[in-house]
Amino acid sequence: MPAAIRWYVRVVDRLSDYVGIAAMVLVFLMIGVLLLDAVTRNALDIPLHWCVEVAQFLLLAYFFMGGPMTLKNDDHVRMDLIYQHLTDRGKAVLDLITSTCLMFYLVVMTVGSISSLQYAIATGERRFSMWNPSMIPIKSLLVVCLFLMILQTLSLIFKHIATLRRAPLHQPAPRGVDVP
Repeated sequence: MPAAIRWYVRVVDRLSDYVGIAAMVLVFLMIGVLLLDAVTRNALDIPLHWCVEVAQFLLLAYFFMGGPMTLKNDDHVRMDLIYQHLTDRGKAVLDLITSTCLMFYLVVMTVGSISSLQYAIATGERRFSMWNPSMIPIKSLLVVCLFLMILQTLSLIFKHIATLRRAPLHQPAPRGVDVP
C-alpha cells in the first residue's frame, strides 16, 4: 500500500485511541457527578437539578467518543455464526461490504446531525427542563465524533483492501530492531 495510506491509517488509529481514552475518563466524571447528586440529595437534603442531566450528557459523549475506538479495535457486535467459519480473505470481503454500508450510514447520520446542529445554533435550542441547558455543545460533539467515525471507517476499508491484496499496511520491523 502507498505510504500516504499507511500514514493515514496510523494517524487515524492513533487519534481514535486518544479520543477513546478521553471517553473512558468521562465514565469516572459521570460517576462523580452522580455521587455528588446522591450525597447532596440524600445526606444534605439539597437537590441539585443539573446533576442527572450532566450525567446524561456525559453518557452521550462517552458513546459518541467511544465509537471510533470501538471500530478500530474491532470490538463492535458481529454475528459470528457464519463469520467465524470464513477464511481471512473471506472475513476481509465481508468486512469490506459491511464497512461500505457503515460508511453510507455514517454519511447520512452526519448530514442529519449537521442539519440538527445548524437548527440548534439558529434557534438557540435548549433542553426543556428545570436546568435548561443548551443543546449546541452535545450536538457539536456528535458531528465531530461522526466525522471521526467516517475517518476510522475509511481506515478500516484500507485495512480490508490491504488484507485482500496481501499487502500489510504495517511494515514489519527489521530483525534486531525493537519497535516501541
